[in-house]
Amino acid sequence: MEEEDGGRNPTHKALNKKVVAMLYKALAAGDGEGVSKLVTSNDDLEWRYHGPPQCQYMMRALTGHHRRHEPEDRKFRFKPRRITAFRDRVIVEGWDGLDAYWVHVWTLKMDGSRPVIAEFREYFKTWLTVIVRSYGKEVRVWQSEPRLHRNRSLPDIILAI
Repeated sequence: MEEEDGGRNPTHKALNKKVVAMLYKALAAGDGEGVSKLVTSNDDLEWRYHGPPQCQYMMRALTGHHRRHEPEDRKFRFKPRRITAFRDRVIVEGWDGLDAYWVHVWTLKMDGSRPVIAEFREYFKTWLTVIVRSYGKEVRVWQSEPRLHRNRSLPDIILAI
């Protein structure tokens, strides 16, 4: 797994990356209690999805609805290939063969003395470019790198933060 950093506070970024990495480990282990400690309550979690409706694997796992879609969801495992922290965001990219390319953008906020995940954006079978707008300029801070998908046509989205 490749790791990159961007932003101002290295301690804050490292802690945010650690929280997100712990989330993926808890999900892989089927540890629902561990997941719930890292995410704000499901009622408060803001999420957005872009991709085929049947591929909303992460949101179903976070809400516990993955049990209703058992055959396909049990087979699917998120394996992060690249993690980047930028300000209060952690961007995670992964792929498994040609059919599963995804990008997750997690926004963390402080809950007392610990960071928790407050927002989740999932992009499945979609290229993503993240830009920061500041003082009238746009700076690209992250871009998809799906090595196996370079010759495929995927929709491209720009996320401005």
